[in-house]
This record gives sequence, C-alpha cells and structure tokens, in this order.
Amino acid sequence: MTRTIVESKTKTAIIGFDQPFCVIGERINPTGRKKLAAELEVGDFSTVEADAVAQAACGATILDVNSGAVFSNKMAEDPRYADNNFVEPPLMRELCARVQALVDVPICIDSSVPEALEAGLEVCEGRPLVNSVTGEEERLEQVLPLIKKYNVPVVAISNDDTGISDDPNVRFAVAKKIVERAADFGIPAHDIVVDPLVMPIGAKPTAGLQVFELVRRLRDELGVNTTCGASNVSFAMPNRHGINNAFLPMAYSMGMTSAIMNPCALPVTQKKIAEKKAEVLAAGITLPEGIDDATFVKLFGLGSTTPRPGGEMEAIRAANLLMDQDPHGATWIAHNKPDAGAGGAAGGRSGRRRRRG
Repeated sequence: MTRTIVESKTKTAIIGFDQPFCVIGERINPTGRKKLAAELEVGDFSTVEADAVAQAACGATILDVNSGAVFSNKMAEDPRYADNNFVEPPLMRELCARVQALVDVPICIDSSVPEALEAGLEVCEGRPLVNSVTGEEERLEQVLPLIKKYNVPVVAISNDDTGISDDPNVRFAVAKKIVERAADFGIPAHDIVVDPLVMPIGAKPTAGLQVFELVRRLRDELGVNTTCGASNVSFAMPNRHGINNAFLPMAYSMGMTSAIMNPCALPVTQKKIAEKKAEVLAAGITLPEGIDDATFVKLFGLGSTTPRPGGEMEAIRAANLLMDQDPHGATWIAHNKPDAGAGGAAGGRSGRRRRRG
C-alpha cells in the first residue's frame, strides 16, 4: 500500500489510501494576500505565526509554507528585490524556522525557486514535503536532484512545457512522465504526490468529473498519492464552501489522499459585528449590558471571534468516518460534543508520534 511519510521533529503524517484524509494548511502564503506580503517586507511575522497556530489547532496535518512574496517598496530601493531568486531563499529559511518553533507539525516547503526549496530543506527538521516539481525538463533537472539528495517526498504538478492541458489524458501522461523521471533519480513512486490540477467548475462544467477520473487512474495505474488546491474547483461560484464540502469527500472516495486547503473558518470581523448590533438595536431588541463580542456572535449565529475548524473540515471528518478511517467514530464523536472547540481533537490527526526503534 502506497504511503508517503512526512515528518516534523517528533511527529509523522502519513498520506495514503489506508489513512485518514491529509489536510495541508494553505494560509502561510503571501500570494494574493497584500497585507501579509507587506508585513513580511518589514520583517513582521505575526500573521504567519498566528496562521500556523490556528491551522494546527483546526486540524491541519501538514502546513504549507510559501515564500512567494513581492516586496514592492524594497524593489524600488534595490532592484535585486525584483528577483525571486534573491528574495525567496532567506525568506523561506526564516518562515520555516519560525513555524516549526511554534508548532510541531510537518512542513510543506512551497516555492517555484529551487534555491528557496533548498533553503527550506536546510532548516526543516524531520522529513518535509516539497511543493513542487512539474513536467518541464528544466524543472525536473533542477528539483529532482534536491529530492534525492535530501530524501524527501515531492508534489508533482501535471503540467509541462506546453502548459496546462484541458485534456485529462494529457495531464495523466505528464504525471506518469514525472513518476518515471523520478525513478531515474532513484526516487520511489510512494514519494511522489501528484496534483492532477483541479479546474474551476464555473469555467468547465466537467471539471469535477475529470478530476475524479484522473485521481482514480493515478491510484489504480500509477499507485501514487494525490493532492490538489481544493478551493480551485469552486472559483468564481456562489456558495463556494458548499461546493468544496461536496467535492472533497467525492474526490476522497475516488482515491484522493490529501488537499491543500484552509482548515479554518475565519473569525467574524469587527465590521460585521457592528453591523449586526445596529440591526438588532434597530429591531427594538435590547442587548444585555456589557455583552462581549464572543457571546454576541454566538447568540446571533454569526460564527466565532476566533478561528475554528471550517465546514470543509467537518466534511472531511465525516468522510473519514464513512471510509472507515476513524476507528469507532472517536474523532467524529469528539468533535460533535457540545464543548468541542478548535483546540479539541483538531482534525482527527494532527500528527502521529514518530516511532522510535
């Protein structure tokens, strides 16, 4: 049975067909997060640290750490900052060091810059996952030697020099090529986690069916584990969480073993709390004197003032139960007790203690 082993200093996460679904937390990524990128530019890692703690508490099995920041202000002062090869290696080193100092959760080192991948590999304790290699020849020659040198698993993305194909057969062929090229370097198939590339259902109505078939073929024909950017499937659609909540268990049942996703439901903003209070008062409802935000939010069903496991995590826990990967339903029961919170049985498997020989 294919098992991909990812480790932190003392904990082991196993991605496999006979394992609970593996959640790779996606939040430590400055791409598209201008506020986070601006913080990193001035050496402020407070959001990174908060995201690391929250995702671990909400059930992430592995934490993705992405160093793809754009430092616009520094770029204007020093042209070297326009080059990701200059920016990312030291940033990746600092990100990985800070995350593993706070939480004992395996790390997924995420960058398109080989030097940044190696910087992360140099500081990460245990056995991190590397994200990623593609089918482009130049990329294969740059990344696969690193994977072999450090004896770590890698995410293989199913695109090559021709780009991302709409044809799932082509994407399967790219994945097969990467697995075969990895074997040339002495890298076993169980250390390859294929991302078959999930397309948005809003742009391509057959995207869901395509990825389900691709995942099944990758499991049955190549015997490899799989992952994806889970929210891609719902991009630009209304009620994205509803789509994600259906997609994840369906993909899991076809053989998908992990996903890069946000395990947290984000806290209610102060703006939303203020708007709701105004609405309540306008309706003639008198609030108890001195009511705190946490009580108010809970009373009116707005969510929570602190990060908590999102609906996707509930869908995954239910899928683990239905796929017989939750012995005696222990995780499901623990998470559905009245007092269960983000720090309870978080996600069912925040990491296994590494066995000592």
